[in-house]
Amino acid sequence: MNTTSAEDAERALMTCCASRHWARRLADHRPYPDLDALLAAADEASYDLGQDDLGEALAAEPPKAALPAGGAHGAAATALRAATAAYESRFRHAFVICLDDIAPSEALDHVLASLRDRLGNDPEEERALAAEELRCLARGRLARLLRTAPPQPTQAAVQAAVQAAAQPAVQPTPGTGTRRPGTDTWRNSPYVPV
Repeated sequence: MNTTSAEDAERALMTCCASRHWARRLADHRPYPDLDALLAAADEASYDLGQDDLGEALAAEPPKAALPAGGAHGAAATALRAATAAYESRFRHAFVICLDDIAPSEALDHVLASLRDRLGNDPEEERALAAEELRCLARGRLARLLRTAPPQPTQAAVQAAVQAAAQPAVQPTPGTGTRRPGTDTWRNSPYVPV
C-alpha cells in the first residue's frame, strides 16, 4: 500500500469503500507505519464523508443483501428478499451491514433482525447507520486486502541485503573449496583446514 502508485492504491482502496474521495484521501496520506495507522486513517476518512461521497459508496454496494455463508432456504430466503426490497424501496440505497464479528450460524438471523429494525428508522437516522456500517465494512475489507497482499521486505531486511551485497566475495583457497563468509567452515572440500 505504501509503495504502489497513487492510482493503483486508489483502485485497491475503492474495493474497500467505493467513495473516490475516501480512496484518494487514504492514498494521498501514505506512507502508513502499520495497519493500525491505516485503519485509523480509514475511520477518520469515513467519518468525513459528505452526502455525495456516501451516496457514491452506497450505490456501489451489491443491490441485494447477500445470503450469509451456508445459504438460506425456504421461508428465511423469502423473508430476506422481501425485507431487502422493502428497505431499498424506502431508503433508495442498498442495505449494508457488517457481519465480521457475527458467527456464521447467527448471520442470517442477525441480517433479518437488523433489516426489520432499521426499516423503522427515519431516512436521516438510517443514512447515519448505513454510513457506520460502511465504515465497518471498509475496515474489514481493508484489513483482509492487506493480509492477502504479498509481504514487503522490512527496512532492516533491505539494509541487510544491501550490506551483504557490498561484502567482498571470499576467494577459495586452491584445493580447499570455498569458505562460508563469517564462519570457519568450508564447503565442497574433502579436507579440514589447518
